Amino acid sequence: MLRAIQHNLYGSWPEDKAYASITLEFEARHRRRLRLDLDNGEEVLLDLNKAVAMRGGDGLLMENGQWIKVIAASEPVLKISTKDRGLFVRLAWHLGNRHVAADIRDDSIVIKPDHVLKEMLEGLGAVVEEISDPFQPEGGAYSEHNHLEAKSEYSKNSHGHK
Repeated sequence: MLRAIQHNLYGSWPEDKAYASITLEFEARHRRRLRLDLDNGEEVLLDLNKAVAMRGGDGLLMENGQWIKVIAASEPVLKISTKDRGLFVRLAWHLGNRHVAADIRDDSIVIKPDHVLKEMLEGLGAVVEEISDPFQPEGGAYSEHNHLEAKSEYSKNSHGHK
């Protein structure tokens, strides 16, 4: 079985050279070593030196020199929004205060489903929708992705895929 031996951030690998793709939900994108089923049905072994949090648009280099594109799969999430910018900031603060992984977008915050948080946010005045969408939470100030956030595929496309 071929091995994927290197992870490259979006924008730092030749995306036009991808021979295959792998579509994974958020939880499955934070790995070091695992057997993966590519979208074309081929099996590969993810065999990295350390666990990485892969994002949509990142690339995996195979030991034979070929590239695999990582695609963030749609999954159940809560989309939190409000037209009131002050409330939007308060909602973000409440989620951050609870250390909730959050995908911060221009007009909404997306989190994993949680009925307690949903009730709290609605009580504060937020509109909370249950949707299916790729989930790519902020990596934090010290994450390897932080320096490329502005160039990420997600920034180019509000759903993280083309």
